[in-house]
Order: sequence, then structure tokens, then C-alpha cells
Amino acid sequence: MMSKSKKHPTTATAKHAAWGISRRALVIGLAGAAGAGALAWGLFGSSESADAQTITVWKSSTCGCCGVWVAYMRGKGYRVNVNDVNDPDSIKRSLGIPSGLYSCHTAKIGNYIVEGHVPAAAVAKLLEQQPEIKGIALPGMPSGSPGMDGPPGVYRVIGFSADGSTRRFIDARG
Repeated sequence: MMSKSKKHPTTATAKHAAWGISRRALVIGLAGAAGAGALAWGLFGSSESADAQTITVWKSSTCGCCGVWVAYMRGKGYRVNVNDVNDPDSIKRSLGIPSGLYSCHTAKIGNYIVEGHVPAAAVAKLLEQQPEIKGIALPGMPSGSPGMDGPPGVYRVIGFSADGSTRRFIDARG
């Protein structure tokens, strides 16, 4: 008696059959997953908003907390260009930041200066209201402010003018 040999299915077909999935269902499912993935990326995947503004940052190459602030601002939807400099204080002096407001990094967005670990809410208010000031600062390196270790708090952000005068700009949560 001759035995009939069975034709073995291809490996891919065997796997799909073992799962109980037809090739057609697999293709349709993969297409649906790809479409859902594209939709999700469009809605949630990009941290950059359509009207994202560019921030230019000057910092020391050895300062880690500045890098964390940069990542924080990128996460808030800003495009951030980073310049590592040997002498950050020379940048601060050239931009006219009052020495009492110095922090570890300096940024510029539009016509405004942002000095230090300023929370994104303060930057958003600055850009929205466009006050007649030179910039805003969070002097020093307060614990818990964006980029710094510690529990977040509420921080007094100072506005400063070209003549060096200062005033409270906003108390912003970090």
C-alpha cells in the first residue's frame, strides 16, 4: 500500500493556522494597527506643538541640571537649540541680565531673555502677554524647580527691564 504524502504548509502559514488566524485577517489587522498607530502618533507622539517656538540656550557643557531643563522645555513643546559655552557669565553680561538674577543657564526666545530654571508656565505667560520687559529670571538654582532635584514648589519669577529694574512677574509652579 502506498502512503500518500501530505504537503507541509509553509512556516508562516503553519504559524497563522496554529493561532487560528487567516492570512486575510492578519493583513487587515496589521493595516488597522498601523492606522491606529499613525493616529496615536499624530495626537500624542510628538511633544512639539504646531506653533512651537525656538529657544536658544547658553550653558556650561559640564552642567547637568541645564540639560534637564532643556529636556523639560522640549517636553513642553518648545524647540531648543543648545550652545555649550566656556563662560556663561559673559553671555549674561552681553545680554544685559542684572547680576543679582544670574542662574546657571541663559535662554532667549523671541525678543525675551529667560534666565535660569524658569517654569514653562512663566515662559508661556511671557509669550502670551508680551510685556514691555527685557526678560524673566528665576535667580539661583532653587530646589525642585524644573531641572533641579527636590519636590516641585511655587517659584517667584522676576521680570527685568533694560535699565536693570526688577519686579515680580509671576509665582509659577515648577
